[in-house]
Amino acid sequence: MANKVFEFTLWLATDARDLVERANALHEAGADDCSPGNHCGEAYAAFHREAETFEAAVRSAIRDVHAAGCRVVRCEIDERQLATY
Repeated sequence: MANKVFEFTLWLATDARDLVERANALHEAGADDCSPGNHCGEAYAAFHREAETFEAAVRSAIRDVHAAGCRVVRCEIDERQLATY
């Protein structure tokens, strides 16, 4: 099966680090395909992850997030993306 790029957002538990520190930790952990941010006081990482399946993409992103010392609260997918998965 050929790899596809999957887009999704992992919402993260709040930690004491600021956005730059969190972004550096994520990128050092291998999540160089995400854009970290904050929205209404909640931290997130928007991913564009290449993998064979959606499940593989999310699982590998969660591993990277955990390696960066963050905890995933939920995964969000834009409903328009669901049809392509």
